[in-house]
Amino acid sequence: LGILKAGGAYVPVDPAYPFERLSFMVHDSGLRMLLTQERLSEVPDGYTGATLSLTEQWESIAGESIANLMSSAQPANVAYVIYTSGSTGRPKGVLVSHENVVRLLEATQPHFEFNQSDVWTLFHSYAFDFSVWEIWGALAYGGKLVIVPYWISRSAEAFHRLLVSEQ
Repeated sequence: LGILKAGGAYVPVDPAYPFERLSFMVHDSGLRMLLTQERLSEVPDGYTGATLSLTEQWESIAGESIANLMSSAQPANVAYVIYTSGSTGRPKGVLVSHENVVRLLEATQPHFEFNQSDVWTLFHSYAFDFSVWEIWGALAYGGKLVIVPYWISRSAEAFHRLLVSEQ
């Protein structure tokens, strides 16, 4: 959300991917800042952009203003770059604009009538394109987003308990 509010575009990078794939994505996308966590400190060889560890620098980040930024992003600007599975053996970055994200949410709204009382679950990789609907759907309509841990998403019983507890 901070990246979009600042007028940037994000590239979801799943640390579970093979290191070679991650390196390719980081270099191919021209990434200029890598947001990470202390436990994921390994960066691709040759990466020269800035690195911000959210865990190590959280106190400093939390001290920043919480006021909304005036974004210069326009509907046609890129919101994110998602990488395909690479059927040719080489992943391809697909640039998705803000207007396409909004179109997705508007197109599905009449079918579901989303609102602030909805609870959305994200139970697969945030680097998978379907995650955009879940993440931004929850945020756009004021709902709640529950990020489901991997091991819970693999157990029907544990997933059911989570769904019940999160309502």
